[in-house]
Amino acid sequence: MRRREFATNQANIAKLIREAGYRWRKARVVLTSNDKRFREKLDRIRDILSHLEPSEAFFSVDEFGPFAIRLRGGRALAPPGATPKIPQWQKSKGALTMVAALELSGNQLLHSYIRKKNTDAMIRMLRMLTERYSDRKRIVVSWDAASWHRSQRLFDFIGQHNNGTRNLRPTIEVAPLPARAQFLNVIESVFSGMARAIIHNSNYPSVDAAKAAIDRYFAERNEHFLRNPKRAGNRIWGKERTPASFDEGSNCKDPRYR
Repeated sequence: MRRREFATNQANIAKLIREAGYRWRKARVVLTSNDKRFREKLDRIRDILSHLEPSEAFFSVDEFGPFAIRLRGGRALAPPGATPKIPQWQKSKGALTMVAALELSGNQLLHSYIRKKNTDAMIRMLRMLTERYSDRKRIVVSWDAASWHRSQRLFDFIGQHNNGTRNLRPTIEVAPLPARAQFLNVIESVFSGMARAIIHNSNYPSVDAAKAAIDRYFAERNEHFLRNPKRAGNRIWGKERTPASFDEGSNCKDPRYR
């Protein structure tokens, strides 16, 4: 600027930069997937959702846990000068694991508690879905690339179900997420909200008490969206007012939900 004969100083330059909206910002780590069929799989999910009929249902499925029942950390309303504390070493009162399915059209969640993440748990969930949504022609389930989500026994069950209920409803279809892309699973957002409301800063006396709190949370959530209909996972439907884009930098899963 001196060479161009502009009279200014460092303070004025700093002011101009601030007024232009520039700020010091820390780089954000972007979660990505190295699945070679990443775009193909996401496009298929968007295509299914954009053509989903009232007689069909699309589910985001995943597991939560296991997590120990003990005094948990979290934000708490504290008086001046007081800092909530939790002991580093605690005796667990038990552990809890669950599997859940989020129906995206009605934003309704169906869940059950399991002992272990495996194929048997997935088969039980599919049976629950076909019973609960027996009035639908087809249900589509979308989940991550965990080994029990792509076991041969699971696909054998789906094949036998579809062949055995050819004239009945619903049939089952799988639309898997890309490998290493759990952060795109819509149900993770629901898990994050539940954890902040129910698990953070909790001290349940037993596993049953924790289950009761979780059951109540999901029941109230389902009731809310029955009274106030709203679809889940807006950006993957492909019907937004603005062009739909499934951003690889998005993260449905709150890293603090544990």
